Order: sequence, then structure tokens, then C-alpha cells
Amino acid sequence: MWKSNTIIHNGEKRIAVYFEKNWDQIVRFKKLPDARWSKTLKVWHLPDTAENRERFKLPPTRQLSEEALLKLEGFGQWLRAKRYSPATQKTYSEALKVFLTHLNGKPLQEVGNRDVVIFHDEHIVKNGLSASYQNQVINAIKLFFSSVENRRLEIERLERPQRERRLPNVLSKDEVKLILEVSHNLKHRSLLAVTYGCGLRRSEVLNLTPNDISSARGVVLIRQAKGKKDRIVPLPNKLLEMLREYYVAYKPKKWLFEGVNGAQYDERSLASVLKKAVAKAGITKPVSLHWLRHSYATHLLENGTDLRHIQEILGHNSSRTTEIYTHVSTRSITKIKSPLDEF
Repeated sequence: MWKSNTIIHNGEKRIAVYFEKNWDQIVRFKKLPDARWSKTLKVWHLPDTAENRERFKLPPTRQLSEEALLKLEGFGQWLRAKRYSPATQKTYSEALKVFLTHLNGKPLQEVGNRDVVIFHDEHIVKNGLSASYQNQVINAIKLFFSSVENRRLEIERLERPQRERRLPNVLSKDEVKLILEVSHNLKHRSLLAVTYGCGLRRSEVLNLTPNDISSARGVVLIRQAKGKKDRIVPLPNKLLEMLREYYVAYKPKKWLFEGVNGAQYDERSLASVLKKAVAKAGITKPVSLHWLRHSYATHLLENGTDLRHIQEILGHNSSRTTEIYTHVSTRSITKIKSPLDEF
């Protein structure tokens, strides 16, 4: 006997199948295309397709109407015309697609705030989706109706989730030093050193060109970063020395860090470089590239750098975003004497 239902796993719609532990059934299930076991959910799951829905007795998926498909395409064109970043275009388009699919062919001129509330309850709440995803969907719906449909929904009446306050993950200076020291490949070490030494986002590192490194001014120019803004960040002396050695060895042309045949270095390759260095350093934390940026900001604060300067270097619009680092800095908190030390 088995039962099934749809789930959201790692942001993807999947079909979960529950059955008693039986080796023959497991072997049969694993033969299905893209069948996987989730350690976190403790369930076997596979793609949410029409074939799998029929196989496991689930109702067919809702379909986008022809009108909705045209509107979705128009929304994508509008986002591109307004020069939204590719990541935002993808996020908003996919979020809107989920909402339009949920309408199941209902004419858009009849869609109102009530439909958003129903979608919120039946899709977001029921599937236990995150608060950040909920806000993304609501923002996408709001933008779509105001830009493409030229009318406003009263989405403000819909309860927004409280923002989760999570502290950024930070490495110690010794841990960062060890990650750099075990990276014997000069290009790999330079990639990681630029990421940490300038506090850059992954895309900012990969978009650098040789001309963005100004040794005379002692700065790195970050062009058209998040929010379509240029900014400059300090260029550490040690990093400059390393980049000079790197430039002589690799002679990059278009991009500072080039991959195969002079193409821009790949995002996944950069992530892999860090993963291997972390493992080689014997660090068991799930370190990501953004941890290096968080660590840079926190270490600046602990060294006494003014919060306003850190905000400018990181490219934050609001000082509130930068203030999160005051909660992970140990500069003041380690000076507090615990009563335990008095025993």
C-alpha cells in the first residue's frame, strides 16, 4: 500500500510517495526517472509530471490559459525593458506563473484581492513555503497588475509575514587565512582573496575586468552591481601583489578571471573552488561564497571601521542592512564578564 501527495522540495514541485520499507518496492521506485530519497523529509519523491500524477492517482495539474501565457510573456518583456536584473526577472516571472496557474483559467479582468488570499492559503500556507517566497510572490503579483494590467489590487490588506531575523554566518580570521593558504592554485587563491579581501558578491567578482583594478588609486571599481550602481572598494596591498603575480601568469584579456577559451569564469566553478578549499582546510561548516563577504564586513567592524563606511563598501542602500553585522561582531560582547568566571 502507498499514498502520495505533492510537496515543494528545494523550491521545486515534486510528488512524494509514502510506502512501507520494502526492498523490492524501493528498487522499482528507483527505476522511475529522477526518483530521489529526501533525508530531511524521509520520503521518496519524483518530478511533478502528468505521467507521474496519473501513475500515483493524483488530480491533473492546473494549466495556464492562453491569455495568461500572453500576459506572462508581456510581463517578462516589461521587466527586461525596465532593466531588472536577470535574477529578479526569473524570480518574478516564475512567481507570477505559479499564481496564474493557480487561477486555472479564470479571466484576468475578474481576478481580485480575494484570489490572492485564496492562493496564499491554498498554495503558500498549505505547502509551508517560506516568508521570503511569500513576499516575492506578492511583490510579483502587485507589480504585474500595476504594470501590465494597469490596475491595482488591494494586496496591502493581505497580511505580510514578519521578516525572519537571521544572523549572517561568519568565519574567524584564522579560518579565512587557512582557506587561502590551502589554495595552492594561483587563480583559485586570487578568486577567493578578491571575494574576501574586497567583500564582493559572487557576480561582482566574476564581472571584474583588468581595468577595474586601479593600483594607482588603491581601489577596485565595481560596475553596475546590485541596484545598477557603480561603487569603489579599497584594494588591499597584499591583494594587489597577488593580482600582479596572477596577471603575469595568466594574462587575462576581457575578464579578470577567465575560464575556457577566454570566457567569463563560471559561477559553479567558483563555488567548487571554495568547496574544495574548505574541505582541504578541514573546516566542516557549510561555507558558501557569501560567508566570505559576511566575514569581511564583520572583521572590518571588529577592527573599528565606521558602520557608514562599511555600508558604502558593501553597496547597501540602507544602513539597517549593514547594522546586522553589529549583532555578530565580538568586539564588544567578548568584553562582558560572565558571572561564571567569578566562581
